[in-house]
Amino acid sequence: MIFRAAALTVSLLGISAALLWGGARAASGGQPVLVELFTSQGCSDCPPADQILSDLAGRSDVIALSFPITYWDMLGWRDTLASVSNTDRQKAYADAMRRPAIYTPQIIVGGVDDVVGNKRERVFNAVAGHVAGRGSRVDPEAVSLVLSYDAGELVVRISGTVPSDLSPDRPADLWVMRILSHAEVTVQGGENRDRHLVYTNIVRDITSAGSWSGGEATFSVPVALAQGEHDGIAVVLQHEGHGPVLAAGLINLPTAATR
Repeated sequence: MIFRAAALTVSLLGISAALLWGGARAASGGQPVLVELFTSQGCSDCPPADQILSDLAGRSDVIALSFPITYWDMLGWRDTLASVSNTDRQKAYADAMRRPAIYTPQIIVGGVDDVVGNKRERVFNAVAGHVAGRGSRVDPEAVSLVLSYDAGELVVRISGTVPSDLSPDRPADLWVMRILSHAEVTVQGGENRDRHLVYTNIVRDITSAGSWSGGEATFSVPVALAQGEHDGIAVVLQHEGHGPVLAAGLINLPTAATR
């Protein structure tokens, strides 16, 4: 059942091989495509979408993130990975895209295209379009984003220009998300009762780290953004108002940084 509720050019230069996790540039020379799945342990249509997200996460030309949401919690099972910030991000996309409702499973590609998340062919076609440059309004040479980790802080270095067709007078938002790379849950109620579910690149919290209007800028963000299990960080540079993604990166953290 689908539950409905009303409602880059990425250059990861400078990251050591030990820190790089899923954020490499595509072999074609374009940016990795950001794929966001909004999912729930209480949704029987979501496990196939979770598998699709996991398959995409293994590709070098994709950054795939899973956002467990909260609005299924009223229907017999409280999602153990869900957060209000994930739900709020999905609602913000609905507003930006002028959608009348939110639903699971939903996949958003590049910040601009949404697809029913368990429709494998549609999802992969949407991703292929963005990889080929057909689905994105972002100039693949416009923005460079470099991530590094040092002494308990994530350092984000950005350079380039906001694409002219995206209203350069409006800044881009910098989002920092703590990530858990893998989780397994045996659901004990609701539509997925007794099912063992596997999740990849789960977003644990979302923090606004500032804005960018072009040129060169450096942001330092403490890794201890909030409580919660995590082993990596995703960074998304996105045109203001949950618009097109300009750049994204994903790194894992040394064990000591996640304690």
